[in-house]
Amino acid sequence: MSGPTPLLRVTNLQKSFAGFRAVNGVSFDVGAGEIVALIGPNGAGKTTTFNMISGQTTSDGGRVWLSGQDMTGAKPRDLWRAGVARTFQITATFASMTVAENVGVAFMATDNLLQSLAPAAEHYRHVAVALLDEVGIKGEANRLCSTLAYGDLKRVELAMALANQPRLLLMDEPTAGMAPAERGHLMQLVSRLASERKTAVLFTEHDMDIVFGHAHRILVMNRGELIAAGTPTEVRAKPEVREVYLGGSRVGQP
Repeated sequence: MSGPTPLLRVTNLQKSFAGFRAVNGVSFDVGAGEIVALIGPNGAGKTTTFNMISGQTTSDGGRVWLSGQDMTGAKPRDLWRAGVARTFQITATFASMTVAENVGVAFMATDNLLQSLAPAAEHYRHVAVALLDEVGIKGEANRLCSTLAYGDLKRVELAMALANQPRLLLMDEPTAGMAPAERGHLMQLVSRLASERKTAVLFTEHDMDIVFGHAHRILVMNRGELIAAGTPTEVRAKPEVREVYLGGSRVGQP
């Protein structure tokens, strides 16, 4: 195959649950610095696909490649060490620790130094605060995560993921629970960081304004299969996407 090796390559992924085929032969690529959205109606198989890539679910067949290296079946910790980071739909932070300590813990995990959390995390305070500045919440470094607004918690989680200097960033519903203005600001930040760091980003999302406003390419799933892929303009024009995904409404249009 000509051209540079994609950072993420998924080939013929398969997964069944109790005889039900949740994912059936899904294949796609994501390049360095590219932002790709994986969307579909409830039950389409996108979450299962996402979880197989992130090591949360074991596939029945197919392969997952990272920069040409076969990572099929790798555990989340192994993927983290290989340069894969993930954020979750519901934020996963230590509520009783400060913002800086949370990011420090992520640096500790990157260096495989997880012992006593908060005291050791102080060792990483300088780099943690620098990363918090990059995501726009340096001023919150000393606050407990339990006191933060939800939008700021999303930024903390993003900073924790970026502590790994990931080659691939997986984001599960990154704007869920956020106010409309916060959603756009967060994805603008992700877009800038992906471009500057040449990080590949794959995200799932229900907000079509976010998907069509920020994704370079969109993958659409239905009933376990990939039914469309392309730029926002290309996907918006596909009748099968309008019919299957949004019941005939104009995808990505106000």
